Amino acid sequence: MRGAEGWQARRFAGQDWQRVASPETRRYLRNTYRVLLTRARYETLIYVPRGDEADRTRPPAEFEAVANYLQRCGVGVF
Repeated sequence: MRGAEGWQARRFAGQDWQRVASPETRRYLRNTYRVLLTRARYETLIYVPRGDEADRTRPPAEFEAVANYLQRCGVGVF
């Protein structure tokens, strides 16, 4: 999730998202995504699903904020 102070690492456990508190785990997660996004740049797709009010794991405002941020960074929309 991207909040006012930047990206916030979260992990899905059970039926809810949980905030990642450990700095080591946050670094590990950040590096994992960095590797994924830099290894396969040619024709890479980033899928951001639509939010759904009926599904508490997909709050529309958060998903819309991520999609808008990626668009402002130059990610195309298909």
